[in-house]
Amino acid sequence: MSWSQRIEQALAERRLNAAYRRRQTTEGGNGRQIRLGDRLYLNFSGNDYLGLSQDARVIAAWQQGAQRYGVGSGGSGHVTGFCAAHQALEAQLADWLGYPRALLFISGYAANQAVLAALMQKGDRILADRLSHASLLEAAAQSPAELRRFQHNQPQALADLLAKPCEGQRLAVTEGVFSMDGDGAPLAELHRLTRAAGAWLMVDDAHGVGVRGEQGRGSCWQQGVRPELLVATFGKAFGVSGAAVLCDEATAEYLLQFARHLIYSTAMPPAQACALQAALACIREGDELRARLQENIRRFRQGAAPLALTLTDSDTAIQPLLVGDNQRALDLATRLRERGLWVSAIRPPTVPPGGARLRITLTAAHQPQDIDRLLEVLHDVSQ
Repeated sequence: MSWSQRIEQALAERRLNAAYRRRQTTEGGNGRQIRLGDRLYLNFSGNDYLGLSQDARVIAAWQQGAQRYGVGSGGSGHVTGFCAAHQALEAQLADWLGYPRALLFISGYAANQAVLAALMQKGDRILADRLSHASLLEAAAQSPAELRRFQHNQPQALADLLAKPCEGQRLAVTEGVFSMDGDGAPLAELHRLTRAAGAWLMVDDAHGVGVRGEQGRGSCWQQGVRPELLVATFGKAFGVSGAAVLCDEATAEYLLQFARHLIYSTAMPPAQACALQAALACIREGDELRARLQENIRRFRQGAAPLALTLTDSDTAIQPLLVGDNQRALDLATRLRERGLWVSAIRPPTVPPGGARLRITLTAAHQPQDIDRLLEVLHDVSQ
């Protein structure tokens, strides 16, 4: 089979299974509403949970940072790309989340890949929740360590794996809030088990930081645990992009020496770090925003209970409606868009086979009438 035949065959299979992905060109930002061409849609697919991507304070901080530092970092943080804005942001994050150190990464995907690639060696074992993000599972599969997956959110399943002999180190991996189901991990019990076994726990809290816990400190803070490794990302509640790894001093120094994603990647622009400092200040003072988001979640769940689609057990901004069939999920998303609502159909391989769904995300920027309109149309199209 030639290169072109292999590529065409893979594309044909995606089309046949109604799993083909297409990008949509939007205009005017990604807030409560998005514009495609000459049409405006209510946006129920973004991850900007607190609406900070459109916040004037965050935008002004980026502009001021660009005036001071320019628009790029100019190199790796190990060469010339680490400046005062990066250093200040790392210190603020560490203080806020209660860790000795924070290290900035260009994305959550890069942070997860970097940690597992740098820390895990042959003879080690990674114990990952089966529904962990693709960045975690891919990095685990590519590392020289053995990957074992445990049943989703089942501490006993993790305990059974921890009881098995291992010649090296063990790292348990999970998420604070799972991006496709919207449910939270039992972090306190998982951490108790790993500590008792002499293992470490790594938590990717991309969808929890900013919206859960005191001052938005996230899922771990909410459950009273401090895992050995915490990944906080900035593309969700922060409304920007990038990520940080929170850890102890020795681990931070180790990652600075051995994490290739840090050493060989251009650092985030200093202006972005300035915007993230402003976003962090908004989050710490954002009790009103978090309360508004929770009220929107309550309003949606109450109205969605009678729907002909299955609503998952989620108290977070992620509210999936299970459909099952790929084509039906696409058809429902199309019908919603015809009525001015932007909702994404999520299909395998992002979710397990048969797990196609409408992934609805709510934000503090949504108005009560937005939620009511969504529910009205969902009732119509799901019959």
